[in-house]
Amino acid sequence: MKIGIVTEMSTALRNKDVYNALVKATEGMGHEIINFGMTGPEDEVLNYLMNGYITGLMLNLGRVDFMIGGCGTGTGYINAALAFPNVSATMCLEPIDAWLFPQINDGNCISLALNKGYGWAAENNLVFMFEKLFDPSLKAAGYPKERKEIQNELARKLTQYSVATHKSMADCTRLLDQKLVHDALHHHDVWETVDIDNVEDEDLKEALIAAYNYAE
Repeated sequence: MKIGIVTEMSTALRNKDVYNALVKATEGMGHEIINFGMTGPEDEVLNYLMNGYITGLMLNLGRVDFMIGGCGTGTGYINAALAFPNVSATMCLEPIDAWLFPQINDGNCISLALNKGYGWAAENNLVFMFEKLFDPSLKAAGYPKERKEIQNELARKLTQYSVATHKSMADCTRLLDQKLVHDALHHHDVWETVDIDNVEDEDLKEALIAAYNYAE
């Protein structure tokens, strides 16, 4: 599995905590981790709107299988991420949230509150959450177990809902603030991960190239 991490300017100092906790929790599982940042206050600026776009883009391109993001409260990021098709996300504040999400919703994105309530033993809380979130035995397992079949069916239909009720990523890329999209695409590792020559959707490819080359 490819797992992306994205954090914004008010939580840049937490990026290392998230990355280290994820590495520790998934050790030996063979996952690839892509850290889009911000990796610290000195890094190029990202805000939660840019991170929502990066999340939607990477998931829709299939460049990552799961995105971990957040902001001060987690609210801004989750709303920004859910603005895009094929994103199924939850707020993850404690290990019970991470334990239930893969069993019931089997989604592809979580939002963390990285300032609000981020106190003593917060780094350990992240480890505990990630251990549950990426426990392969919990994926689509259903909770309670007798509801597995209906929950899995609803999760599949939720993906259909997401596609039906959102614009395409190509349209989103064109219609959003082009400066915002341009800056997001120019953030380190983003354009390289997009791998524009291998974007199969020609409409999206055209929109991405135009946004990447946007000049005010």
